[in-house]
Amino acid sequence: MTGGLGMNVGASVRTISQARDAGYDNGEIKQMTRSGKIECETCQNRKYQDGSDEMVSFKAPGHISPQASASAVMSHEQEHVSNAYDEASRKDGEVVQASVSLQTATCPECGRTYVSGGETTTQIKYHEDNPYAKGFKTADSSVVAGRNLSLEV
Repeated sequence: MTGGLGMNVGASVRTISQARDAGYDNGEIKQMTRSGKIECETCQNRKYQDGSDEMVSFKAPGHISPQASASAVMSHEQEHVSNAYDEASRKDGEVVQASVSLQTATCPECGRTYVSGGETTTQIKYHEDNPYAKGFKTADSSVVAGRNLSLEV
């Protein structure tokens, strides 16, 4: 087997250490890991886990390949958005804002850019027939009453 860009990687070369043993130089190895021809050990061992208290995927640590990280993380974050709509529906509310942001990082070993995580922000407005909203409105108006004071003599 001979190394070199554009050459086929042999069936026995699957990791960076195997590529080094086969005589590939660092530039060739970096190109092979970025293209997915061989597996970067850091990317192979990377795990994703959700830290929220919602019932969504990735409650237990799980692997996502760098190539699939964007779609898998976005799909996961959409579960949070869906949960917000379900909650609003159950509690007579309305989702007035939902946004998802994805964070990216670069693997220090192979230099591949991947989606490292995501964050979902939602805002639900509850309708006034909700007893909690009514109580809040009543409490709020009692505090506000008397705010405008006119002293005439």
